[in-house]
Amino acid sequence: MGQLTSAERGSAAAILIALMVVGVAMAAAGRFDPIGIHGAIVLVYCGALFCYILTSAFSEEPDASRFSSYYDDPIKVGVALTLAWAVFGMFIGVWAAAQLAWPSLNFDTAWSSFGRIRPAHTTGVIFGFGGNALIATSFHVVQRTSRARLADQLSPWFVIFGFNLFCLIAVSGYFMGVTQSKEYAEAEWYADLWLVIVWIAYFVLFVRTLARRKEPHIYVANWYYLAFIIVVAILHIVNNLAVPVSFGHAKSYTVWSGVQDAMVQWWYGHNAVAFFLTSGFLGMLYYYLPIRAERPIFSYRLSILSFWGITFFYMWAGSHHLHYTALPIWVQNLGMTFSVMLLVPSWASAGNALLTLNGAWHRVRDDATLRFIMMAAFFYGLSTFEGSFMAIRPVNSLSHYTDWTVGHVHAGALGWVAMITFGAFYTLVPSIWKRERMYSAALVEVHFWLALAGTLIYVFAMWNSGIIQGLMWRTYSADNTLVYSFVDSLLAMYPYYIARAFGGLLFLLGAIVASFNIWMTVRTAPAVGAVHDAPLTSGILENAPAE
Repeated sequence: MGQLTSAERGSAAAILIALMVVGVAMAAAGRFDPIGIHGAIVLVYCGALFCYILTSAFSEEPDASRFSSYYDDPIKVGVALTLAWAVFGMFIGVWAAAQLAWPSLNFDTAWSSFGRIRPAHTTGVIFGFGGNALIATSFHVVQRTSRARLADQLSPWFVIFGFNLFCLIAVSGYFMGVTQSKEYAEAEWYADLWLVIVWIAYFVLFVRTLARRKEPHIYVANWYYLAFIIVVAILHIVNNLAVPVSFGHAKSYTVWSGVQDAMVQWWYGHNAVAFFLTSGFLGMLYYYLPIRAERPIFSYRLSILSFWGITFFYMWAGSHHLHYTALPIWVQNLGMTFSVMLLVPSWASAGNALLTLNGAWHRVRDDATLRFIMMAAFFYGLSTFEGSFMAIRPVNSLSHYTDWTVGHVHAGALGWVAMITFGAFYTLVPSIWKRERMYSAALVEVHFWLALAGTLIYVFAMWNSGIIQGLMWRTYSADNTLVYSFVDSLLAMYPYYIARAFGGLLFLLGAIVASFNIWMTVRTAPAVGAVHDAPLTSGILENAPAE
C-alpha cells in the first residue's frame, strides 16, 4: 500500500475500524456460536491490516508520478495469496482423498471429518486459489490492454483483502460444521452478504478502468473477465437468497425449496463452472498465450464467436445434472441439448489456442511455461467434450453419482484451471517484478511434469473407478436382484482411491515447487527492465486482432 496518500490511508483505516466494530458485535452476539468465532476472525484480520496502515501513517507522500505507471502492488499481493491458497487447498484435498482410502486419517474428531474438510478443499481451491488468480490477472490484463492505470488506488486493496476475508470465513465455517448444504456455495449468510459488497466494488473498478482506456479497442480477454464478474454476481445473489434464524446466529434457511432449490443450485453450480472456472480463465488464455508464444491469436473473430456461444449456451446447461429426478422432462432435455451444443464454442476456443501455436511448436518444446498453457488448452478441449458427452441421458445414467464425475471435474480443475494459472503466473511474475527470468527454469520443468503426472494419475484412476462403480451398481442377476452390494463396489474402488491420493500429492508437490520458484524469483533473480510488458504511454496491443 506504499502508493496510497495519507487521505487514502485514512479512508482505509476508517473502513477497517467499521469492520472491527462489526467483528466485535458479531463476537458479542454469537459468543461461542460460529458467528462469534467469525466475529473474532474479522476483528483479528482487520486489526492486523489496521496496524499495518498505522505503521505507514508517517510514510512519505507519493507524488503524481505514480499515475505514470501501472498499479501492480495489488497484483503482487494477489499472486502471493493465490499461491498460499493453492498449497492450503490442495493439501486439504490430498487429505480428503487419503481419508477415502484410510478412514482413520480423520483422527476421530468432528472438525477433521470428510464431510467438513471436503467443502474446505473445494472452497480453498475454487475461490481461494482460483478467485485470487482471476482477480490478480484481471488487474494485470485490463491495465495492459487498455493502457490505463487501475481507476482507483484504494478499491483494488478492498477487493483483494475483502475477498480473502470471505474465503477465511467460509473455510473456517466448514471446519465448524456450518454449511447451507449447497454444492459449491455453502458459506454463512453474513459471508454471502459481504461477498456481494466486495464483488460490486470489483465490478465498478473493472468497468471504470475500461472506461479510462487509451485504446479504442476492448481486447477480448476483457470481455471474458467482464462476463465472469457480472454473471458470478447474478448467480451468487440468486442462489444464496436466505433468511437467517437471527442476526446473532450463523444458521439460515434458503428461500428455495424442493425441486426449485435443486434447479437453482445446479443453475448456479454449472454456471459457476462456466463463468468462474471457464470464462475468467479463457481471459487468461487469450492474453498470456499470445504473449508467451510471441504470436497473434489465430483468429480474433473466432474468439468473439466463441465468447457469445459460451455466454449464451452455458446458461441453460445446468439441468443435465438432474436427469432421472423430479425435474420436468422438458427441462432435462433443454439442459442436455444446450450441453451438447456447448461443444462448438468450447472447441472453438480450444482449437483457436492450439492453432495459435502453429509456427511456435519449437517454443513449446523448449519452454515449460508455454507447455503449461498448451496443455491447459488441451485439457480444456478434453473436459468440454467429456462434459457434453456426459450430459446425454443414457451416458449420464452410468456416469452420474460415480467417481467418473470426480475425474471429469479434476480434468478441468487440475488440467485446465490450475495449468493455465501457473502458465500465466510464470509469464506475469518476471514482468511485474521486473526480473530477467524465473529463478529456475529447471524448477518450472519439474513443476510441469509433476502437475501433468499428477493430473493423469488422478483422472485415469477416477475414470476407471467411476465406470466400474456404474457397471457394478446396475448389474442384475437372472432373478432381477443386484449382483453386487454397495460395500462390494467400495472394495473394488480401494486401489483407485490410493492412486487418486497419490496423483493429488504429486500435484500438491508441484504447487509447492512453484511457490518456492516464484518466491526465489522475487528475492534473488536478476532485475532488468520490464519483460514482455506494455508501456502506459504508447500503443500496446501485442496480440491485437490481425483480422
